[in-house]
Amino acid sequence: MSHLVESVTVEIDAPAEFVWSVLLDYPNYPQWNPYTVAVDTTLAVGSPIDLTLPKPDGSEGTWVSREYVRVVEPPRLLRYDTGDTFPGLLGVRDQLITPLGQERCSYRTFETFTGKYADAVFAAQGAYVKNGFDSVARALRDRVAGLTAPP
Repeated sequence: MSHLVESVTVEIDAPAEFVWSVLLDYPNYPQWNPYTVAVDTTLAVGSPIDLTLPKPDGSEGTWVSREYVRVVEPPRLLRYDTGDTFPGLLGVRDQLITPLGQERCSYRTFETFTGKYADAVFAAQGAYVKNGFDSVARALRDRVAGLTAPP
């Protein structure tokens, strides 16, 4: 079975290249990203990407999801997946920036869960992931607006 979790699509009044640079500015994630509060990676294809996320049950603290970088296509696509981290489950995440002209673009993120445990994970965590993805999309739009607004 396969399950897709997709964020809202947000339009951003900035060039795709600038939005890409904000998306990959991992040291500043704690300032604006409510769902992925830290990232540790080299972004080399095949290398780990450790994503620090708030606990799904809403309790205090975080947990780390180790995934693996698969595609880096600036300023358009970042893809990573869980590899064999969770036997019986593969999660493939895309973060996609689409130019809408020279000074405007859109952003959305989505993940496809497949494997033996996809149904159970989707049932237990689908809403958590959807809410997290929506919060990232909106927060990225707001972060870019704050960085590009005139003083």
